[in-house]
Amino acid sequence: MTSPGSRLRLLVAAAGAALLTACSSDSGGAEPQGATPVPTLPSPAASASGPAKPAAEPDLSAPQTVATGLDVPWGLAFLPDGSALVAERDRARILQIPVGGGNPREVLEVPGVDPGGEGGLLGLAVDPEYASNEYVYAYYTASDDNRIVRFKLGERNPKVIFDGIDKAGNHNGGRIVFGPDGFLYVGTGDAAERDISQDPKNVNGKILRITRDGAAAPGNPTGGSPIWSVGHRNVQGLAWAQDGTMYATEFGQNTWDEVNVIEPGKNYGWPAAEGKGGAPRYVDPIVQWGTDEASPSGAAIAGDTLYVAGLRGERLWTVPLGGGEPKAEFTGKYGRLRTVEVAPDGALWVTTSNRDGRGDVRDGDDRILRFPPAG
Repeated sequence: MTSPGSRLRLLVAAAGAALLTACSSDSGGAEPQGATPVPTLPSPAASASGPAKPAAEPDLSAPQTVATGLDVPWGLAFLPDGSALVAERDRARILQIPVGGGNPREVLEVPGVDPGGEGGLLGLAVDPEYASNEYVYAYYTASDDNRIVRFKLGERNPKVIFDGIDKAGNHNGGRIVFGPDGFLYVGTGDAAERDISQDPKNVNGKILRITRDGAAAPGNPTGGSPIWSVGHRNVQGLAWAQDGTMYATEFGQNTWDEVNVIEPGKNYGWPAAEGKGGAPRYVDPIVQWGTDEASPSGAAIAGDTLYVAGLRGERLWTVPLGGGEPKAEFTGKYGRLRTVEVAPDGALWVTTSNRDGRGDVRDGDDRILRFPPAG
């Protein structure tokens, strides 16, 4: 019996061609020159509405360590009681951290995870209707593909709701987040095959929008397809502002990392365009950084600021969404930063990723830091 994800492969082949709204073009190829100021932003996508996170901004001068000794924490999501679930990429464990921090306890070792390179147990998401259905979701790399499963805490056999996302040693994507519209959004990578990002028959190098059962969400740009946007290299950060505008972070290759405003059916240019210079054929990013300044993974919004976790850049970028210059915080202080999320109480949680084979391990790594809401 095939999963919804497998069946959708056939629907994508029939429906996806309309998503390719742009032709090929060459990137401008400019050399890195630092962060680009944020312009006045366009109107939000019509499908997303309402605030998703508390409005208070965090106090970045008051760090608190809530957990230490973690092994490559990747996914991070909060339960309604304020406790946190965190995924350890290589050990395939999901840990629960008490409200305010403390000793984590294992709630599930996800079966079938095949770690290696950038793959393993990646994103986590908690159902917005958790109080009634108790569903949690995980994105992970299996032996043959990347897939999404659904389960309840205490269950040992998660249900596959979406599969067939190509895997590779890198560019596996992996971020899953429920949008304010109640559907699950999925950031996928190009699995080191550049051209599939522009292939309407392939879900890699895309942002997907699906139901909690893994079907294509109603209202997607092309009926029957899970694809929401195309032309991505490796999306690992998804976040929504209070006005419903959707943002995504994206790893560049050699020149530019990106923050994009995501709208349904739009083409973000990879591999023909990296950074600005693809318009009008492709959507330009609102912010770009040289790749040694960012390697942006997780993203979260509190108040009027987008927070972006930088891996290679070893810093937390703050991006003022009303316009202005992005600012780097904590450069080199905590090492590689993977994930950033806003907790139910408005605090900002940030995970390090120094034990992923690319970082310098500090005493107590990997850790989770909590920055309380200001005021």
